[in-house]
Amino acid sequence: MSEIRRTPLFKAHETLGAKFVPFAGWEMPVLYSGVIEEHHAVRNGVGIFDVSHMGEIFVSGDGALQYLQSITCNDVSKLVPGRAQYSVLMTPVGGAVDDIIIYRFENEYLVCVNAANIEKDYHWMVSHRAFDAKIENRSSEFSQIAVQGPLAWKVVEQIYGEGEGSCSLERFPMFSFQELGLPGTGVQTIVARTGYTGEDGFEIFIPNSDAVFLWDTLLEVGAEYGLKPCGLGARDTLRLEACLPLYGHELNDDLNILSANLGWVVKLDKGEFIGREALRSAKSDGTPWKLIGVEVVDAGIIREGVRIFDDGGNDIGWVTSGTKTPTVNKSIGLCYVTAKNAEVGCSLWAEVRGRKLRVEVVKTPFYKRAK
Repeated sequence: MSEIRRTPLFKAHETLGAKFVPFAGWEMPVLYSGVIEEHHAVRNGVGIFDVSHMGEIFVSGDGALQYLQSITCNDVSKLVPGRAQYSVLMTPVGGAVDDIIIYRFENEYLVCVNAANIEKDYHWMVSHRAFDAKIENRSSEFSQIAVQGPLAWKVVEQIYGEGEGSCSLERFPMFSFQELGLPGTGVQTIVARTGYTGEDGFEIFIPNSDAVFLWDTLLEVGAEYGLKPCGLGARDTLRLEACLPLYGHELNDDLNILSANLGWVVKLDKGEFIGREALRSAKSDGTPWKLIGVEVVDAGIIREGVRIFDDGGNDIGWVTSGTKTPTVNKSIGLCYVTAKNAEVGCSLWAEVRGRKLRVEVVKTPFYKRAK
């Protein structure tokens, strides 16, 4: 068994009283003050997450664009320097090796991958290199801190200033990023305006050696805005309400990503790429499974792995993620079901410890922030 890893911020989390859980080979904070309190902090103000367990793979060289086009489903050619793109590393059957964010610099690309898949993704990328591209797994060099919530920009702008090259929202559209020096240190950081909570927010990539300084600075500056450190518990309830997929739950190597409602990132007309024909067929013929959102009508909570049945008692699917979430304040879940049972308003059953709970298919996402 491989040794469990800790981020450079582990001792800072201990000092703040975090409770830890093993996650993707890492010992990560699951909560500090409590999942509900941390969840509401992000929805209504601002929260801070240690996401240093995520991976950073850099791609460069004359063939970098062609190469990335060949292994992902979105159109990387649309990226200009300073912009980012959500995409999927594809399997031949139309499944997901991983869902990723690609950041384009002047002469290279950064592919941010999920913590559980760093080695898997890197080896996949190397084994499918067909163009003049250099692939470097630099995940061990970087920490990453996410500042999320409607007040996130106030906290980040306090640190980076309001002048030229700052994090001013007027110059910083969604899914853009800037390379900015951290004032007072000379340390170069990558500040991206993306997120995984359904709220506005920023991710800051920083060398491991300076992660604690940045974390402490964010906590100090953010105190004015009620910033709270948040763990994986709140991160999961936030992303569930926003219906953001998690690899290993809503996504895997075998399920066609069109089943997961990711057609918006599939660009079939960009040219050849791994999984293109499987996606083309699924778009034409449909998929046997469909990812849906449900609300639990009866008293109870549904969790990952719970089976879903129709009124005739037929087993028609399974829950991928589920719990009672603080903002929606209902027991909700994401489920895969057979396509004919995916219509909004459809009434189904979830079997929890031998008891059938009535659930209803509802429109997703469960929560969407006001623009």
